[in-house]
Amino acid sequence: MDSVTLKDAGPILFDLTAIIVREQGRLSEIDGQTGDGDHGVNMGKGFRMAGERLQAKPGFTLPEGLEALGDTLLSDIGGSMGPLYGTFFTDMAEALNGSDVVDGPRFSAMLKAGLDAVQGLGEAKPGDKTLVDVIVPAQQAFDAAQSGGQSFIQSLEAMKKAAAEGLEATRGMVAKVGRASRLGERSRGTLDAGAASCEMILSTLADGLIARLTSQPQA
Repeated sequence: MDSVTLKDAGPILFDLTAIIVREQGRLSEIDGQTGDGDHGVNMGKGFRMAGERLQAKPGFTLPEGLEALGDTLLSDIGGSMGPLYGTFFTDMAEALNGSDVVDGPRFSAMLKAGLDAVQGLGEAKPGDKTLVDVIVPAQQAFDAAQSGGQSFIQSLEAMKKAAAEGLEATRGMVAKVGRASRLGERSRGTLDAGAASCEMILSTLADGLIARLTSQPQA
């Protein structure tokens, strides 16, 4: 079956909170090259709090976990990333309303909802050196794989590859929005911290779903 039940997918949120907490130092190091270096600190704080709250909610589904994560980020993270990621996750959760499973079409809807949330709050476009430069190619690659008849797993793998390439592409960009934009041409040559955390998030979601899909009995 090319889908995962929302209840089985819920624990992926623990993987998500764990990787951001573990990599917060790297995220702050990236951010420190063009900004104030607090991206990892703020993200680590919010994701740690969300993980603790999820521990108190046994049996939560994927949308319930995404909503709890989003609510935590909205209420407890400062700066621009709190509202951006908070809305990103809550809108992704809403995209799963009315379903018991996540499959290719529903995951595509999640990605679109997340992208719309981020672009609805900010003014970033592809090429501006932000997390949009990861989400857009990731969504496009996933949808192209689905349209080409690829399986859910193959589409997730395509999304991971595109997300990683999108992150690396930010190294050659000049920041157009946010704090880093004040540096102008000097922002070229570094990765974008928001893009880095976004790549971690999308890749971890993909890995969690792939692990569950591959462990299912084959029909």
